[in-house]
Amino acid sequence: MAAAKPTLTDSLSFCLAQLAAAAGEGPSRGKDSTTNETPLGRALLALRTRHIKAAGGIERFRARGGLRPLLALLRRAAAADSAPSPAEPGSAPSPGAAAAAAVPADPAPSSGPAHSAGASSTPSPPVRLRKTLDLALSILANCCTEGACRAEVRRLGGILPLVTILQCVKTDSIQNRTARALGNLAMEPESCGDIHSAGAVPLLVESLTACQDSQCLQSVVRALRNLADSPQHRLALAQQGAIRPLAELLAAAPDPALTWGLVRALLELSRGCSRACAEQLSLGGGLGPLVSLASHPKRAIREAAILILANLCAQGLVRPALGNAGGVEVLLGELRRRRSPTGASPASQQPLVRAVCLLCREAINRARLRDAGGLELLMGLLRDPRASAWHPRVVAALVGFLYDTGALGRLQALGLVPLLAGQLCGEGGDEEEEGREAASWDFPEEPTPEPAEAGSFRSLRSWLISEGYTSGPDDISPDWSPERCTLPEAREPVSPTPSPASHSTCTPRTLRTPRTLRTPGRSPVAAAEEPWGREGPALLLLSRFSQAPDPSGALVTGPALCGLLAYVTGAPGPPSPRALRILARLTCNPACLEAFVRSYGAALLRAWLVLGVAPDDWPSPRSRTARRSQHRELGEMLLQNLTVQAESPFGVGALTHLLLSGSPEDRVACALTLPFICRKPALWRRLLLDQGGLRLLLMALTRPAPHPLFLFFAADSLSCLQGLVSPVMSPVSPSSAALDLDPPSPCHYKPLLDPAPNPGPDLHFLLDSGLRLPAQRAASATASPFFRALLSGSFAEAQMDLVPLRGLSPGAAWPVLHHLHGCRGCGAAMGPVPPPGQPLLGSEAEEALEAAGRFLLPGLEEELEEAVGRIHLGPQSDPESVGEVFRLGRPRLAAHCVRWTLGPGQCPRKRALALVGLVEAVGEEAGPLTEALLAVVMGTEAGAKGPTLDCQCSPEGGPRTDWL
Repeated sequence: MAAAKPTLTDSLSFCLAQLAAAAGEGPSRGKDSTTNETPLGRALLALRTRHIKAAGGIERFRARGGLRPLLALLRRAAAADSAPSPAEPGSAPSPGAAAAAAVPADPAPSSGPAHSAGASSTPSPPVRLRKTLDLALSILANCCTEGACRAEVRRLGGILPLVTILQCVKTDSIQNRTARALGNLAMEPESCGDIHSAGAVPLLVESLTACQDSQCLQSVVRALRNLADSPQHRLALAQQGAIRPLAELLAAAPDPALTWGLVRALLELSRGCSRACAEQLSLGGGLGPLVSLASHPKRAIREAAILILANLCAQGLVRPALGNAGGVEVLLGELRRRRSPTGASPASQQPLVRAVCLLCREAINRARLRDAGGLELLMGLLRDPRASAWHPRVVAALVGFLYDTGALGRLQALGLVPLLAGQLCGEGGDEEEEGREAASWDFPEEPTPEPAEAGSFRSLRSWLISEGYTSGPDDISPDWSPERCTLPEAREPVSPTPSPASHSTCTPRTLRTPRTLRTPGRSPVAAAEEPWGREGPALLLLSRFSQAPDPSGALVTGPALCGLLAYVTGAPGPPSPRALRILARLTCNPACLEAFVRSYGAALLRAWLVLGVAPDDWPSPRSRTARRSQHRELGEMLLQNLTVQAESPFGVGALTHLLLSGSPEDRVACALTLPFICRKPALWRRLLLDQGGLRLLLMALTRPAPHPLFLFFAADSLSCLQGLVSPVMSPVSPSSAALDLDPPSPCHYKPLLDPAPNPGPDLHFLLDSGLRLPAQRAASATASPFFRALLSGSFAEAQMDLVPLRGLSPGAAWPVLHHLHGCRGCGAAMGPVPPPGQPLLGSEAEEALEAAGRFLLPGLEEELEEAVGRIHLGPQSDPESVGEVFRLGRPRLAAHCVRWTLGPGQCPRKRALALVGLVEAVGEEAGPLTEALLAVVMGTEAGAKGPTLDCQCSPEGGPRTDWL
């Protein structure tokens, strides 16, 4: 088969030459149009179908300078088409009409049949012109798919001719190709701005309403989408009415290709949805079709429609209509699907979470969300640590259900309260602020009243005066409005000393300094002085829960109390007064008394606020914030509230029932809490002593701890109880006082060690080490019944001058010999005692104690025990030494350990650590520790006295006697 014959149009140079000649570049040759039109048409057709579509063809066309004549041809063609026709003599010429002569024109008409025949087969001038425009615009649109061509077209000023063609030529095909070229050019930000400035947007919008061709509509829609490349341009498109025609087209159920184009355009235009965008989309009837498209079989259309609905939620005015159209169920279903194990990544959930939270601002949508399972979905977000960045937004959304009793009950059952308490001091980010347009549409914005006083303002002012909020009519300006009001300057907190009578009804004013107030939008807090920081929504919900008749099941629990106390003591600034009111409300509610006892809440309040020891401070201390005196005042007030409830007839019955009929754990918790909240001797004696509450507590010390701070609470409770039982005692232990006050006694054994003693020794004791220690037989026999029988009885040792002492080291024998010769307090008993930090078990001190018992020397035993107590249980001793001393198993030393542990003025942390050491030392044999604690607490120990009245020892050790 023969190859096709090459033609002139196969040459790019020929095509460019024809294009340049038609554009009028160079001198006019005055050729007849019938000889010039056909080469131009063939050249344009060849450029479009062969040269441009070839690999690298667009770049070659641009490099050979083809864009300049192409744009010149479009300018002249646009000018020719915009020139007034003879049928319109009065019409004004459009810009550039004077250049119409550059486009080839038809010859003058001639008479005769020949001309008639030729005219019937030759297209009319407008048809030829539009064909030229079609081909030229198609070439230009194809070239603008590459960035270099787009930049050159903008440099050559090619945007304005396209806008002129769009304005003047209303043929669908030309509108289609012009819109396509503008859409391609709009892919460059600079060109996009030029297109907006040239006024193309109103013309494109007009094409949407006038054009019927689907291809043309798709090109126009794409051009509008590409023109929405920035917030400013999206707002300009909305203000020029570009969105409503798109919504109307979508409502008309177009073909699938156009539907996809419309959804993509609306998705781009609704980003950062403006008020104008939401209004036009709603007025155009686009909400229903978008909801329907959310279930489209094509995934791209479905997800785009859902994102448009999510974007629209940023405007409060459209959210009720969106809910009526079924948008709430659609967004919840999609969010639920994406949160499933096989769903999308967390980043793709963010717009849906924001939309669902915004939907909670209107009552009608909250009802739909609650019925559709939205509460469970929001609770799932709060529990998810991966969604921590959204937690503040979700909590703020739940504030909308503040007065929905059914929803609050459901949220409480789902465990909202502990999550809210955890949010108070969480590390999640702040809630992202929304604009005024996102405010609830349940209260549509009204214009600010004029300076003239309206009737509503006069009514408000009268009510404020009648309620005592203002003192006179001049206190409020007519210009005042909630949006205009500003916070007063923060004042220095006042620190009055609250009287005991007011403890149960007020909160400390020292913590009532406001922090920050949310500025944009409407805040649920109406009072200007009420702080509204990041924790504001969570505190508002917790406050609502605390106002229930019996909030104990939700709020008087370990997690909830820990969250509230962590916020109160750890807030960077003064905490919100609402948190203090919540705590006061709970402690004043009789229904919460048993819950405070069961959950160790009263002990936690005392440890955290009064003593300054939080759960994360135990056992290792952590640096705490200042304002300790304010926290202490708050803790005393809350405990006083609980005391009022506990000593009421209802409280007495509740505590008695709990101690006698409760579970073992509840009985222990009741016994531990009673010293903190009971001040009537008849009550605590009956419950703790007569009915065995104290013994229950002591027996529980060696069992598995029911609370992380149980031993800390127990040590504090026993110290308080000791103060109640024995309110008068010197803070110095008796044995230590005796050792400190008695002057050192002279040593009677030291002269025997001189080189020439007088009188000399008549006896030597032989140790296992071979060491011989001098002694006097008479003094040794007098000091102990053991040595009396050994040295002056019928034993063989009575006749020996060298008596062996088996199982005794020199260090342990030294205090024995001193004691045998009458030394009392000469310091020999201190010798075998190791320094603090070294173990006592296996030491010479333990050996000396055993020898004293074996040799029937009770005085020596007491002296050695006092020496151990002085060295290891001094005022500056470590708590670890208490357990070491207790392990010696000596009853008097055990009492010393307990007195040191529960002593007045002792640091609460050291007291608790000492009790921990005692529990570890006793092991499974709890009897000795229980008896020692019971004896010391009850003051039945021989020679011992109880602690002082103070039961609120501060960490600094400063005694307080103002508890009663």
